[in-house]
Amino acid sequence: MESRSFDVVIVGGGAAGLSAALVLGRARRRVAVVDSGEPRNAAAAHMQGYLSRDGMPPSELVGAGRAEVVRYGVELIDRRVASIIVADGPGLAEPGFAVRLADGRELGARRVLVAAGMADELPDVDGIRARWGKDLLHCPYCHGWEVRDQPLGVLASAPGSVLYAQIVRQWSDDVILFSHTYNLTEEDRAELAARGIDVVEGVVARLVVEGNRLTGVELLDGRVVARDAVFVRPVNRPRGHDLLAGLGCSFASDGFVIADPSGRAAAGVWVAGNVVDARAQVITAAGEGSASAIAINADLVREEVERALAAVAG
Repeated sequence: MESRSFDVVIVGGGAAGLSAALVLGRARRRVAVVDSGEPRNAAAAHMQGYLSRDGMPPSELVGAGRAEVVRYGVELIDRRVASIIVADGPGLAEPGFAVRLADGRELGARRVLVAAGMADELPDVDGIRARWGKDLLHCPYCHGWEVRDQPLGVLASAPGSVLYAQIVRQWSDDVILFSHTYNLTEEDRAELAARGIDVVEGVVARLVVEGNRLTGVELLDGRVVARDAVFVRPVNRPRGHDLLAGLGCSFASDGFVIADPSGRAAAGVWVAGNVVDARAQVITAAGEGSASAIAINADLVREEVERALAAVAG
């Protein structure tokens, strides 16, 4: 079995992972980025709110990032990571890690950074997956400007849906909340009414699409409510939980790993981006990757200082 050793193996080649790889590569570290090619924002035509890159397709950002990091000797491996275990690395003052790839290869790492992102679980409504990232949207800060002043809907499906509708109201004065399977309180209804957000009761059956664009929302009773775009707050599931579970990491009740401000989740283990922060946009994830990379390099330097002191003393 092939086995190679790196200072840092990064799991996930999106904004967080590539940003970390750029910093570490420039710090002259041996770095590998392992990516399965399943970005959360694959359905989005453009990303917004990224200073100097506003409107760029996500795939272009990743392509540019990959081209940048290889200039600093970072190795890109397009594979899925099957497991990560703590393992004694040869000549290491502290335990390292064995990163096993799905094809059987194994990478040694002194430190690991998991930036595998998260997945969105959408309500079981006909047509949602096909319109995801087009006119079925999840983030008003990412997509609100593009649908401003249009008739908008919010599909209630999870805790926080009412506040979510209030935020969407910032971009249009024609917002309808579809209660769907969500039970609204009297306080919810009062707050919605106070800002002119109408509530449509009843379970949503499907999204109505004509000419490859969303035109309305159909309920089980046959009513169709005209809308140009619909927002939904999905349930977020972090990826990489199975990889982190055996590395001494702790998790919050929602499944997201607990980490310090630098992204350190356990000895030798860092996390960045949506795998730890569900609210992180592309620009935020890139910043978190950079911060984690600086912390990882400092941790490696500390280990090297201790090793050098031991060699002098011994």
